[in-house]
Amino acid sequence: MTAPVLHLLGEILVGPDDVRGEAWVVGGRLTFERPTAPGAEVQTLRGYVLPGLVDAHCHVGLDAHGAVDDATAQAQAVADREAGTLLIRDAGSPADTRWIDEREDLPRVIRAGRHIARTRRYIRNYAHEIEPEDLAAYVRQEARRGDGWVKLVGDWIDRDSGDLAPCWPREALTAAIAAAHEEGARVTAHCFGEESLRDFAAAGTDCIEHATGLEPDTIDAFAAQGIAIVPTLVNIDTFPAIAASAEEKFPLYAKHMRDLHARRYETVAAAHDAGIPIYLGTDAGGSLPHGLVAAEAAELVRAGIPAEQALEAATWGARRWLGRPGLEEGAGADLVVYAADPREDIGVLAHPTYVVLRGRVVA
Repeated sequence: MTAPVLHLLGEILVGPDDVRGEAWVVGGRLTFERPTAPGAEVQTLRGYVLPGLVDAHCHVGLDAHGAVDDATAQAQAVADREAGTLLIRDAGSPADTRWIDEREDLPRVIRAGRHIARTRRYIRNYAHEIEPEDLAAYVRQEARRGDGWVKLVGDWIDRDSGDLAPCWPREALTAAIAAAHEEGARVTAHCFGEESLRDFAAAGTDCIEHATGLEPDTIDAFAAQGIAIVPTLVNIDTFPAIAASAEEKFPLYAKHMRDLHARRYETVAAAHDAGIPIYLGTDAGGSLPHGLVAAEAAELVRAGIPAEQALEAATWGARRWLGRPGLEEGAGADLVVYAADPREDIGVLAHPTYVVLRGRVVA
């Protein structure tokens, strides 16, 4: 069935400094030229139009126990779509979700393959659990399986010391990240603590997830090297509960997690002020529900990032970073329409009026 022509009226937010008054969707693609085909059914959508939102740290096909079935993965993807998230960077999953690529009604997914972790140093059933001598080989494997990204677990609780500790020797990281780059993939890593960030910066990583342990020296290094971060503040808000559950057995770890949580907004603000690229991610999947993109955007603003730059982290900038188009002439029409201006009130993102995926109104 042929999709109707959509006429977009209002403020088309092509970029932070590029706002158009109208656009059309014809044959599933965006155009700023008025269509001339006579007799076509036209549906008018009015409001503030953004590119489909991006969740740059999400897990489709994963729950707290590991891989889920296709029906559960579909429900996760639909929850993201209903929230306006139309592009996902899947930051590690043991599930095979390639079937999503064949579905016209589900968000587009950029995969980082399966997590790579140190033996017994991560959540059970999530990762390849290996030792440092095998790291480069597994990175090559996941680089070839993914969509241009590899995900490492950079630190986790060390039960001997009773606190967060890096998982990999610096020389193993350096070789592994070089291997990923040779395969044409970028590397990101789960890092909560301080020390692992120094190792990943020295090894030449491209991105860090969470990055709660940033300090002045690593902020300077990240800014100088252009290393991006995805703070996942809605996930960091779970740190006090994690600390409470660990208090009796690992008091040092519990205190560390509380400290990282207490300074989370200050950390993100300092990273932003230093010019570190920041992108929006929710860490949905695992223990968190999907569809939290608006809540994460609000957290970025709460941390001191201006609303328009929080939008950049969730739309124009994130799509450019991931190599996917936004509201460009001839691009596939993945967009969200709002009744009010999200540049004035970031809370507007929680209330999309229309969600358009591949040129069709799906929500």
